[in-house]
Amino acid sequence: MSTPRYTRRRRATLAIATAVASGALLTTGLASGSSVAADSVSTPAAAPVRLSAPARTALIQDQQAGAARTADAIGLGAQDELVVKDVVKDADGTVHTRYERTYDGLPVLGGDLVVHTSKSGAAKGVTRATKAAIKVASLKPAIAAAKAEKQALTLAEAAGSAKTEATSEPRKVVWAASGKPVLAYETVVGGLQEDGTPNELHVITDAATGKKLYEYQAIETGTGNTTYSGQVTLTTTKSGTSYNLTDASRGGHKTYNLNRGTSGTGTLFSGADDIWGNGSPSNAETAGADAHYGAQVTWDFYKSAFGRSGIRGDGRAAYSRVHYGNNYVNAFWSDSCFCMTYGDGSGNANPLTSLDVAAHEMSHGLTSATAGLVYSGESGGLNEATSDILGAGAEFFANNSSDTGDYLIGEEIDINGDGTPLRYMDKPSKDGASKDAWSSGLGGVDVHYSSGPANHFFYLLSEGSGAKTINGVSYNSPTSNGSTVTGIGRTKALQIWYKALTTYMTSTTKYAQARTATLNAASALYGASSTEYKAVAAAWSAVNVG
Repeated sequence: MSTPRYTRRRRATLAIATAVASGALLTTGLASGSSVAADSVSTPAAAPVRLSAPARTALIQDQQAGAARTADAIGLGAQDELVVKDVVKDADGTVHTRYERTYDGLPVLGGDLVVHTSKSGAAKGVTRATKAAIKVASLKPAIAAAKAEKQALTLAEAAGSAKTEATSEPRKVVWAASGKPVLAYETVVGGLQEDGTPNELHVITDAATGKKLYEYQAIETGTGNTTYSGQVTLTTTKSGTSYNLTDASRGGHKTYNLNRGTSGTGTLFSGADDIWGNGSPSNAETAGADAHYGAQVTWDFYKSAFGRSGIRGDGRAAYSRVHYGNNYVNAFWSDSCFCMTYGDGSGNANPLTSLDVAAHEMSHGLTSATAGLVYSGESGGLNEATSDILGAGAEFFANNSSDTGDYLIGEEIDINGDGTPLRYMDKPSKDGASKDAWSSGLGGVDVHYSSGPANHFFYLLSEGSGAKTINGVSYNSPTSNGSTVTGIGRTKALQIWYKALTTYMTSTTKYAQARTATLNAASALYGASSTEYKAVAAAWSAVNVG
């Protein structure tokens, strides 16, 4: 591709899908239309500020330069080292630095932490994934790496995976996400899952006993059909005499056509004119325009709501791939390619390229770049809920009259064949599988259903309990303790969830810790005696957390 000469905005007729991401979503303008008044307060001192790419890079370098001193100050051992993953700076100068951790050079899985420092550099606290001291008696494995690899391949095959193969040699790690930290192997299995989704199964094996310690799927997926979002404005690039789907104003986001392929990037959408698609799924450009629009809106939502420039906050875009596989009824996010990928649905007639899907999938990337919530158990449910929550936020922000904002997940895709949504945030159990409230067995539920209590919490925090109509949609949200909850508005609820995710949650956060994280966020933003803080506590209690 030649060097782009200039970028221009254009109009495109396109079909917008309303799908949702879920490990297959099957099981596999923020205050617009809200029943709660929009907030008109000034920016809280603890709200994140927008950092330019050079400023963010300089701050990361500064924090990394002082990482050894930080490790000593927070009481880590001599063999522990910290590596900066992300940094957030608040309006009052507070800095939240997220670190990955190593032990004698080995990655510590579940050892991540966030250090909070004031403008003056004084310590304000540490949020840890584990409080256990990392001490491993020996760094010499008692079992061969080949045994760990065989175990991982067997697990993948048992789950219905095809073309399974380890993507690389098992690597030695320290497993600290649960129980006593131990030396372990991490094996990543590639190939394809049963439904054709790429496979990225991570299996953790005890290097002393050969026992499986943990497994999780790193590919985070979604499902849906297409609805129309009408004529929208896209940002594209002209190169020579042709145009292409490159958005230079949003980190260089590109949209590619896989043309039924399942690997690589495919072909960048380009054409002689600056009109993309015709609103029909039979036109290959329509799905490309859908995905491009979804990525564009989500980027703008992050920037407007949170001052965040892109998924990683570094001003660089992910990319989108459409027309994945044949009759592939799914969409997914992958860290390995840092991209969103969309199938064309049953009969290749319904591309899964809606605004909800794009925002949901991109938000999986945001979670990975920040808290890194492991995609299994309660942390996996919180991961999924984060994508639903931010997906809803992006949909309201878009203010598109053809797809108005709501608290329904996949309301346009008719995956059930009767016009009902895939998930409901006001009463998750209405889908027949999701949970309204926390229980001790929640960690054993599929992550797309264990997300229910967090989705329910967010709805209650935003809108409150009881019956109401928002943007023409009727809701009636119950509480598990019979209480009446008064909402604080979606704008504030989003700020609280985002701050909790980016500064107070870690890879192993469970529901009880999510409650603490959101209370910490509400306290920082609005005060420990504020109405907002009390509403967070009440909303969690209403879903049996705390």
